[in-house]
Amino acid sequence: MEPLTSMGVMALIGAAATIAGASEDLESDVGSQSNPNSQVQLAPQMMYPHRIFNKAISGEPPSNALMCAIGGTTASVLMSAGASVILALAIGAIIAAAIHGTYATTSYFGRSASQRRFKQPIYLDILRSHLPVIMGYAFITTFCILVVSYLMIAVLAHPFSLPLMAFIWGITVGAIGSSTGDVHYGAEREFQNVEFGSGLNAANSGNIVRRAESGLRNGMDNSWFCAKFGGPVTGLAFGMTVFLSGWITVLFDASKGDAIGWISVIAGTLIVLILTIWNRNIEVAARKAFGPYKKDEEAEVAA
Repeated sequence: MEPLTSMGVMALIGAAATIAGASEDLESDVGSQSNPNSQVQLAPQMMYPHRIFNKAISGEPPSNALMCAIGGTTASVLMSAGASVILALAIGAIIAAAIHGTYATTSYFGRSASQRRFKQPIYLDILRSHLPVIMGYAFITTFCILVVSYLMIAVLAHPFSLPLMAFIWGITVGAIGSSTGDVHYGAEREFQNVEFGSGLNAANSGNIVRRAESGLRNGMDNSWFCAKFGGPVTGLAFGMTVFLSGWITVLFDASKGDAIGWISVIAGTLIVLILTIWNRNIEVAARKAFGPYKKDEEAEVAA
C-alpha cells in the first residue's frame, strides 16, 4: 500500500478513536459508571438521596470490552453472510447498545431497590430520560471502535479478528475513560462544595452535590459539564493513543526487515518519553503558578 494512503487511513482511524473516547466518557458520566460512582452509591447510606442515574454495570474497561466484542461478533457474522460492511458495523453497534441498555436498566433498578432502607427512591422519569442517552453514547462508542478495528484489519492487514480487535480497543477506551475523564467528573463536579485540591475527608463521604444550575442534579447535568472538557480530553487521549501507536508501524513497516522494525520500537519509546517529560513539565508549571498545596506549605513552615 502507498504510504500516503496508509497515513490517510491512520488519520481516519485517529478521528474515529477520538469520537469513541469522548462518547465513552460522556456515557459513563450520564450513567455514573466511572470511579466516582462509589460516592454516588454511598450517598443514600449517608442520608443523601439523589437523582443521579447509578448503574456501574462493572468497571469501564470490562464493560466496554464486552460491548465492543458483542458488536464485533455480530458484525463479523453479518459480513460472513454477505452483508455490506457499513450495514454490518451499524447493526453490530445497535445490538451492543441494546444489550448495554438492558444491563443499565437492571443495574439501576437493582441498586436503587437495594437502598430502599436508606429512603432512596426509584425515579422512573430518570430511567426514561437517561436510558436513551446512555444507549446513544454506547452506539457511537461501539460503532467508532468497530470502524477502527475493521480498518486496521482490512486495510492495514492486522492479523487479529474483528471481535478480538474490538475487545482490545474496548478495554483500552474504557481504561482511558477511567484514568483521564474521571478527574473532571468526580473531583470537580460531585464535590464542588469542597475546596479543590483538599482531598476528600471521611466526614464528606457520600455528601455529593445534589443541586444543579436549575433544579436537582442528575446524570444529564454531569454530561453537560463534562462535555466542556472531560469528554474532549478523553477523546484526545484515546485518539492520540490509537493514532501514534499505528503511525509508527505504518511509517516504519516491520515487514520490510528487522532493522526497520527496531526503528519503530525506538520511535515508540521516544514518543512515550517525550510525552512523559511534557506532562511532568506541565505539572511543575501548574504547581508554580498556583502555589503549593496547603499541607505542603504547612510542612515547609514547620521545617
